[in-house]
Amino acid sequence: MIDLSAHARSYPPQFDTPQDKQRATEDVKALSGMLDVLINVPDPDLKLLTLAGDVNSIGHNLDIPGSAQKANSVFRRLLAAAPSDPRGNYMYGTFLAGVGKPKEALPYLERALSLGVIDAAYTIGMTHLALGDKEQALKNLDDYKQRKPNDGRVDQLIDAIRNGKMEIQMNPR
Repeated sequence: MIDLSAHARSYPPQFDTPQDKQRATEDVKALSGMLDVLINVPDPDLKLLTLAGDVNSIGHNLDIPGSAQKANSVFRRLLAAAPSDPRGNYMYGTFLAGVGKPKEALPYLERALSLGVIDAAYTIGMTHLALGDKEQALKNLDDYKQRKPNDGRVDQLIDAIRNGKMEIQMNPR
């Protein structure tokens, strides 16, 4: 799962070869199918729901048909069962932002931040940037910088936004 995340956590996925991407696609399909069996029960384990949401989110980034719908459904089930799950809120918010639903993503990301997920401040900043709200983006990125002062990428990002060298456009898929 770590190897998949390293290459396909965001879109577009980054693989060394087309064969690596094909192998990852096959692995995600297999994992998703196995997890379907384990979570399609009346009271599924929350860790398995989290994993299934993550796997299907990666599947969406790999352009596997139906993965986005499965990820959305699984994350909704997870948060219906555990609405204050920090990781679930963060993952669902990140997924929604990644599929071009930034306004829908913000409440989940903000909840994750309030529940202690520091990286949510960064994602909230990027989501506001995608919405064209540079002021709010900078506010959240500054908040992230305060919470994680050793993350050097945020300094460059803030500087690029302030100097008009960084804008994000939604990637329609």
